[in-house]
Amino acid sequence: MAKKAAKPISPSENLTPSIKIAPSILAGDFGYLADEARRIEASGADSLHIDIMDGHFVPNLTMGPQAVAAINRATPMFLDVHLMIYNPYDYVERFIEAGADMITIHFEATEDVTETLEYIRRCHIKAGLAFCPETSMSMIPKYLEACDMILLMTVHPGYGGQAFMPEVIEKIEFTRKACNTLNIPMDIQVDGGINPATAQQCITAGANVLVAGTYVFTAPDMREAVDSLRQQPLNP
Repeated sequence: MAKKAAKPISPSENLTPSIKIAPSILAGDFGYLADEARRIEASGADSLHIDIMDGHFVPNLTMGPQAVAAINRATPMFLDVHLMIYNPYDYVERFIEAGADMITIHFEATEDVTETLEYIRRCHIKAGLAFCPETSMSMIPKYLEACDMILLMTVHPGYGGQAFMPEVIEKIEFTRKACNTLNIPMDIQVDGGINPATAQQCITAGANVLVAGTYVFTAPDMREAVDSLRQQPLNP
């Protein structure tokens, strides 16, 4: 089953790429992962976000490569796999074999950040780098050319349903400014407490990829919920 490829962005395009919505299947019913994956696909979302937690880096356990493979069999969607685990290098190959189209690792979870990002890219998929809310934004510019996306957590990683942390807005603004200064049309993803109101704040600050879990899964109509996030005006 063919994958939906992310559209490459050339340097001549707007340095803030278009708004993309990535529902997090963490908020779905784990007893019906295939059905939930197909529901995300039917919503018109751009990609499917999968949170992988090890119970050590974050205080929760979720799923592993076999579950990702099951989701991959259920949908042709672009699979955005977010590793909230220590020593992510050791697991890259397994998640790629399971069907990951992008793997995002945490800056705080490994001493081999650059090496792991390079390894992911050598495997011909996209590489993302995530930062926890408390991590200094001064660390971000060093890695902008080493990855395809920056993920700025807008909650503490580890479980869904948390309230959005507005103090991360400054970090989003800083990251977009750094991307513009370096002429890098980078995707900036936000994850945690995303709804139309917080989406507006993040987009205005410079984010363009919105991970939403609780908001879209509890909505009466997932497609309408996805549309309500996508229709926020893009920061010029």
